[in-house]
Amino acid sequence: MNNDLPERRDERGMSQADLAAAVGVSRQTINAIERDRYDPSLELAFDLAAEFGCRIEEIFDPESE
Repeated sequence: MNNDLPERRDERGMSQADLAAAVGVSRQTINAIERDRYDPSLELAFDLAAEFGCRIEEIFDPESE
């Protein structure tokens, strides 16, 4: 599932570690999501969307695969 987390982080000047701390996961989890190696749980997807003030569908594109 493609996502635009790296772009959103860059726009805010956040590192993977910053984002991970903000949503309560490890930096490795954020890295795996960004590299399409791990699909987040629904709860984590909601947390990420809340962090960026948007809807889940604006971050993740399930149609892309």
